Amino acid sequence: MAQEMADWSELQYDLLVLIAARFNLIEDYLNFGAVCKSWHSVATKNNFNNDLPRASWLILAEEEDEGNSFRKFFSLYNGMILKKRIPKPSRKRCMESTGWLITVGEDEGEISLLHPFSGVQIELPHQNTTEVYKDHRTGWLMSFIRKAVLSANPSHTSDYVLVVIEGGMRFLSFWRPGDLRWTRVRWEGTNHERLADLVYFNGQIYAVDYCSQVLVCDVADFVGPEPTKSHIITQIPPKPGDYREHLYIVESLGSLFVIVRYGVQFRAIKDDSDRIPLTLIPAERIEEQEEELTYGTTNFRVFQVNLATCKVTQTRELGERAFFLGANSSLSVQASQFPGIKPNHIYFTDDFFESYLGFAEGGGLDMGVCNLADGSIQLHYEGVSLSPVCPPTWVTPTLY
Repeated sequence: MAQEMADWSELQYDLLVLIAARFNLIEDYLNFGAVCKSWHSVATKNNFNNDLPRASWLILAEEEDEGNSFRKFFSLYNGMILKKRIPKPSRKRCMESTGWLITVGEDEGEISLLHPFSGVQIELPHQNTTEVYKDHRTGWLMSFIRKAVLSANPSHTSDYVLVVIEGGMRFLSFWRPGDLRWTRVRWEGTNHERLADLVYFNGQIYAVDYCSQVLVCDVADFVGPEPTKSHIITQIPPKPGDYREHLYIVESLGSLFVIVRYGVQFRAIKDDSDRIPLTLIPAERIEEQEEELTYGTTNFRVFQVNLATCKVTQTRELGERAFFLGANSSLSVQASQFPGIKPNHIYFTDDFFESYLGFAEGGGLDMGVCNLADGSIQLHYEGVSLSPVCPPTWVTPTLY
């Protein structure tokens, strides 16, 4: 008589808890919970170490044939694509911070915080509650907020602040739980250009503008009627003929880094058979262009900012670190902690909508991974994922 196979669904609950507690990767934990009903009952947030550092996943562009309640996530670790139901993701631009998506609606410009893995959603004040909104609103409602950063994970505490670059990248505004409107940060003692990126670090907001100035202000100053005191701590030195197309700021192991990205704006090219063809949307400023127009990242320059001396040093060596840049809050991870992540590399997504809105297919083409040692750029996702509303972007996977 053939030996009967064991029924794994009948394993004791306590034994399943011990097994579940040994998983460190969310990918493995989610697969564990999908085996059967009894295993799924064990795969709760209480049985998983959610405090470990996480490498970002790529949330792929919305697919029309998938309906409006699913999105796909790509893991660099094993190439796995996870299909996940999340609430109200359709036709919304997504930014990211601490594992939460900051979503902005296409037609109404409504804003919310959305945790894609737990499904928790926090409604935020509309962008029209920002100061003098009618004077600074943008023609494309989803572009009013450029970047966003959370001071803490809303799943863990109610004592947090969400800070955004808004109003055509001219201003910073913030929101705290319970606020009915956005509050604009009033800078004192600082003149700055359009803001490119911001990061929260040790109770401070650091920002970089398109003149490559690094600014700082204290979040504690956001309360009260007095203007927020701020100052410029340094400026990234230009090189001859240098035109800074896109900038990012990221904190890593107690240091600040400013990254300059080149090639994201429209440029004329000759025929390139390897490039994915895009349909150019006619516009007055490019109608008479004889050569084909495209865009694509060509290079990065990285500068380390010493916060003690405010000195700036250009570097092509990040050690074991890898940077994740895009519409997400710029992130640094220790590559040695994550299989599949390469040290001294920059992983980037297509977040310069001023360029990709010029094509009917939208953005998502200009993404990849750059080896800082030799400047070479390769793909990190082999598929094609394009959208004029929300191209792929990084999100840190957390269960809650």
